Amino acid sequence: MPHEIHDRRVLRRPFSVLREFLDNASSGGLVLMGAAALAILVANSPLAPTYFATLKAYVGPLSVSHWINDALMALFFLMVGLEIKREVLDGQLGSWSRRILPGVAALGGMAVPAAIFLAFNWNDPVAARGWAIPSATDIAFSLGVLSLLGNRVPTSLKLFLTALAIIDDLGAVIVIAIFYTGNLSVPYLALAAGVVVALLAMNRLGVMRLAPYLLLGLVLWYLVFRSGVHATIAGVLLAITIPLRPAPSRPDDMGSPLHRLEHRLQKWVTFLVIPIFGFANAGVSFAGLSLGVLGDNLTLGVALGLLVGKLVGVFGSAWLVIRSGLADMPMGVGTFQLAGVSLLCGIGFTMSLFIGLLAFADYPALQEEVKVGILCGSIAAGILGYAVLRVAPRDVPPPPARNG
Repeated sequence: MPHEIHDRRVLRRPFSVLREFLDNASSGGLVLMGAAALAILVANSPLAPTYFATLKAYVGPLSVSHWINDALMALFFLMVGLEIKREVLDGQLGSWSRRILPGVAALGGMAVPAAIFLAFNWNDPVAARGWAIPSATDIAFSLGVLSLLGNRVPTSLKLFLTALAIIDDLGAVIVIAIFYTGNLSVPYLALAAGVVVALLAMNRLGVMRLAPYLLLGLVLWYLVFRSGVHATIAGVLLAITIPLRPAPSRPDDMGSPLHRLEHRLQKWVTFLVIPIFGFANAGVSFAGLSLGVLGDNLTLGVALGLLVGKLVGVFGSAWLVIRSGLADMPMGVGTFQLAGVSLLCGIGFTMSLFIGLLAFADYPALQEEVKVGILCGSIAAGILGYAVLRVAPRDVPPPPARNG
C-alpha cells in the first residue's frame, strides 16, 4: 500500500507542477495588466515628471531604467531558459511529435508579423531595425486572458499556448543575441565563454548545489554586460548549465537543481520582476503625441504585426500542419478556439517592449511610437481573442466510433 500511494504521488506530481505554473502565469498576467495600466495613468498625471526622472536617475554605475532592463530582467531570462530546458528535455516539448505543432505555429507566428512590419517600414533603414518587435508573445498576459474564461478553455489549449510561447521565447532570445548586439569586446566574450565552460564542467562533474552556479552566474552577467551582448542573455546561458537530473539523495523532481531554482524564482519573477518591468516601460505620455502617430508606418507595422500577423501566422501554420496530417488538433479544441488563441498570441507586451528598447536605444521618440503600437495591437488582440474564445463552442463532439 505505501508503494501504491508513492506511485500515485509520483504520477500526480508533474500535473501538479504544471497546474501551479499555469495558475501563477495566469494570475501574474492579471498583475502585469494592472502594472501596465498604472504606468499609463502615472505617465499622464501630475506624477509624470517624478516617474520619468526616477527612471533616469543613476544608482551607482547604471540608471534605474538600466538596472531594471539589464539586471532585473536577467532573472526573467533565467526563468525563460529554465522553462525551455525543462520542457525540451522533460516536458511538453520532450519529443518531436509534441514539438511539431507548437513549433511550426511559433515559427509562423514570428515570420508573418515580421513580414507585415517590414511591408510598412522596408524603405526606412532605421525603422526597419524593429522588425522583430511584433514577433513576440507574452505568455503571462495571454494566459492571464485565458484565466478570465475559466473552464470554457480546455487544458490542452493552455498547454498548446504555453508550448508555443516557450518556443517563441527561444526564438526571441536567439534574435536578441544575433541582431540586437552592440560593439563586441572579444576579451570579455572570451572570459564569458570560459565561465560557461566552467559551469558546464560543474554540471558534468555532478555538482548539485545551486550556490556555485549562481555565484558564477553573477560573474557571467558582468562579463556579458561588458562584452556588448545584451546582459540578459547571461540568464539563458546560466539556465542551460543548471542540472535537470535529481540528486542521488533526492530522486524526486524537486531534487533537481533546475526544478528547485525554477520553483524559487517563479513567484518572484511572475509577481515582482515582470510587473516592475511593465510599470517602468509601459508609461507612455500622450501629452506630446497626436492622433497622427496612430497612422505612422512604425506604429502600424507593430500594431498590425501583432494583431493580424500573429493570427495569420499562428493559425495558418497550425492549420496547415494539422491538415497535412503531421500533427493532431489539441484534444477538445475546435477551429474557432484555435483562432481565438492565435489572436491571444498577438499580446506581445513584455518581450516586444524589450526588443523595442534594444532596437531603438538611440531613438527615444521611436520608442514611444513602438509603445503605442504594442499597446494598441496587444489590447486589440486580447479583446478579440477573448471574444472569440467566449463565443466558441465549449466542447468538440468526439469522432464516431468505428465498427470492429
